[in-house]
Amino acid sequence: MTTSGPGTPETAELRSRSFQITVDGGRDSFFALSIEDETNEDAWLMSDTVRALENVR
Repeated sequence: MTTSGPGTPETAELRSRSFQITVDGGRDSFFALSIEDETNEDAWLMSDTVRALENVR
């Protein structure tokens, strides 16, 4: 786990995107959520639980 060091901002702007993923030749599909820190390509989370945060309200 990486933690913030001196001079590192406490918060970062995150981007969320949703995807509809189709499998089994189109017979099944599910929604996935990706949350990313655009300034760090190693900081991301992918979940198949909900749609984009903007659509959950």
